[in-house]
Amino acid sequence: MPKIKTHKGTKRRISITGTGKFMRAKGNQSHKRMVKRPSAKRQMDEMHPVNKGWTKALKRLLPYGV
Repeated sequence: MPKIKTHKGTKRRISITGTGKFMRAKGNQSHKRMVKRPSAKRQMDEMHPVNKGWTKALKRLLPYGV
């Protein structure tokens, strides 16, 4: 059986926790940063869990849990 290739764009954007959850960053982080509320900027710096509906697709894109 050949190896399955990892999707490199997904690898850079999604991280996997020790319990197997997929975490992502929010968008719009570097654009118009001065206009945004301080609380909004703090929320953008955190990692957020990915919607459960995407888990099957993400497991296919990240077969080895990179």
